[in-house]
Amino acid sequence: MRATIYHRHVVNQPRTLILINKAAARARRAWPIVLKHLEAAGTHFDFYETTRPGDAALRTRAALGAGMTTIAIVGGDGTLSEAAEGFFDLGNQLECPPAPVNRQAALAILPAGTGDDFARGLMGHRAPLEQWTTLLISHCQKQNEQGTRLVDVIYGACDSYPSRFICLNASTMGIGGETASRVAAQGGFMRRFSGEVRFAAAAIGALGAWRERPVRVLVDNSVVIVGRMNLVAVGNGPYAGGGMMLSPRAQVDDGKLDVVTASGLTRAAVIRELPRIHSGGHVRNTKVRITQGTTVRVETFKPEDGMLIEADGNLRGRTPVEFCIMPGALRIVAG
Repeated sequence: MRATIYHRHVVNQPRTLILINKAAARARRAWPIVLKHLEAAGTHFDFYETTRPGDAALRTRAALGAGMTTIAIVGGDGTLSEAAEGFFDLGNQLECPPAPVNRQAALAILPAGTGDDFARGLMGHRAPLEQWTTLLISHCQKQNEQGTRLVDVIYGACDSYPSRFICLNASTMGIGGETASRVAAQGGFMRRFSGEVRFAAAAIGALGAWRERPVRVLVDNSVVIVGRMNLVAVGNGPYAGGGMMLSPRAQVDDGKLDVVTASGLTRAAVIRELPRIHSGGHVRNTKVRITQGTTVRVETFKPEDGMLIEADGNLRGRTPVEFCIMPGALRIVAG
């Protein structure tokens, strides 16, 4: 089926494409609000409604190749991450970070997802949709680098996923990966609740079925921990899991990955830590460790011990997996 791009502009070649994740109820509700503000401001743009997983990456890459300089996303972290992937020509080897399609192009956020953790990390709180829309309008009117911010990007690869992948915010394995899988599978009843509630419910379910397994984590080619793990996370931003402050000191522009590991926690201990994660209090637990570096490898030793990998809410296969940081690789529209 041929893709359809809808036009709302009066010039021959618009420079902004807005992608809407129409599969997400929050995005469907958010789009009329965004549209109203854009039209009131006289903003020139095209828009496209994604139709399947991976569509945002394909449309972004094609649009940038055709001369678009701003891609805006009405959706959550998963759709935002897919679009970020479209900003790069992904290579076949992790050692060679992918080349940007257009280094001057910018990605704009119109958060309408379950967690919106990347946007939350940029602002330090969950800012309203109208505030992000105002930032986009201002950027479209000026079309320059003012009002944008360069952020780091995570580049990942694992044997069980068919291609390299981009991650903007955080990738979790273990209980984190299982939780993301359960959030994605939640039905209409749970989707009525906030992201925080949905992630907490999924985490408790994942914990009930979880068993620790032997894991080795290497940061910058040095082994930092070997043991039976509950959770491994590789973070670019501070938040994950719908507002949980997984790595409180993480910064999206410091050129570093924050590697969070939790080893030897009982189920009861994990449940006790869940409320503390929202404020970052879990880092005071001696069984939780945070290490910084530029490359990370997470290894499991048997196929049956492989841990599900989620990256920005998208499932990306099972361990073993490698990550590297791409400093200042993406321009984001931000205040």
